Amino acid sequence: MEKYTAKGYYEEAYPPMPTKATRFWRKNFVWQFIKFVILNFKVMRIVVRGHS
Repeated sequence: MEKYTAKGYYEEAYPPMPTKATRFWRKNFVWQFIKFVILNFKVMRIVVRGHS
């Protein structure tokens, strides 16, 4: 009779490590500012449409 053993953690359970390029774009202030402006523009479009 085989006894069932539960395995704790698999390597597949952990997320992949970000690449150098991914880390660069996440920390780049200019890129973050551009994304911030784009997001604010999208939100303002939704708000303006709702109030007209």
